[in-house]
Amino acid sequence: MSSIPTNVPSVAPDVGPDVTSDAADDRGPGHGRRRAPTSERTKAEARLGWWLAGPAFFIMVAVIFYPVLQALWDSLFSYRLTAPDEREFIGLQNYATIFTDGVFWSALGVTTLITVVTVFVELILGFALAMVMHKAIKSTRGLVRTVILVPYGIITVVSAFAWYYMFSIDSGYINNWLSWVPGFDDQLNWFAQGGTALFVIMFSEIWKTTPFISLLLLAGLAQVPEDLSEAAAVDGANWGQRLWKVVLPNMKAAIMVAVLFRALDAFRVFDSIFIMTNGAYGTEVLSLLAYRTSIGRLEIGLGSAISVVLFLLVGLIALIAVKGFNVDLAGGRGGRK
Repeated sequence: MSSIPTNVPSVAPDVGPDVTSDAADDRGPGHGRRRAPTSERTKAEARLGWWLAGPAFFIMVAVIFYPVLQALWDSLFSYRLTAPDEREFIGLQNYATIFTDGVFWSALGVTTLITVVTVFVELILGFALAMVMHKAIKSTRGLVRTVILVPYGIITVVSAFAWYYMFSIDSGYINNWLSWVPGFDDQLNWFAQGGTALFVIMFSEIWKTTPFISLLLLAGLAQVPEDLSEAAAVDGANWGQRLWKVVLPNMKAAIMVAVLFRALDAFRVFDSIFIMTNGAYGTEVLSLLAYRTSIGRLEIGLGSAISVVLFLLVGLIALIAVKGFNVDLAGGRGGRK
């Protein structure tokens, strides 16, 4: 191919200085293009959207934030339901009591342990199940997905009771099943010590909610273009390289949503622990501590303070997840530009 001689004069007309580029440079990076004016149709659609979704949005905000604001207000008082006339404003003293009490820090540690272990295991198992559902033969795909999603359709309380009776020393059958294992005590009371009780609790949570993770990850797998994996295979990439370099980067948004939703749910775990141990033997979590303080001991002020701290920790988890994954969900990209 011949190149253009350098001595050929340019035929472009002389239109003077490039004012547009200068103006773009003056505005700095990210401002090179001026937004097109919004059309009347777009404005009308936006107004219609607010008219349709606005009432539900404001009702949801009121339903969510009224209890939070009420709990924040009650946390500033020394308030017991058994002595409502003795209600007294004490400012942040309830929070000082919480942060200097070892019971709170123990419950926070157990809550964090359950959240980290269950989310990590569920993410791995959920991805494996998502791959199975995604690669299943078309004729059996519906059956496979139904079978995998069955545990998630069971009510949490029913699931917790089922697992409790499975491992119970009186009515359970797990000890008989494991009696052949060398060194295993068939009279083991799983719920009489913290380690084994937490194992059963986390096992039940993983069994119950792994299908939820797999469902979200399956949606992410469906968005990965097949031609990218095929092109990588043609270039000589093995299965692991295609997974790490092609599939996972394109599933970043789905992984973030799965981890975020499940972490928020796991950090508020209550049902399984309430049914299996009721917080005994070092299995108490923050949700159960707030319940026992507010409902069991009727200390509304102190219980509200625990609830506010739990709410703030949940918000902190959401913030860390969104910032950590750096995903632009609105733009459909794997990272912010």
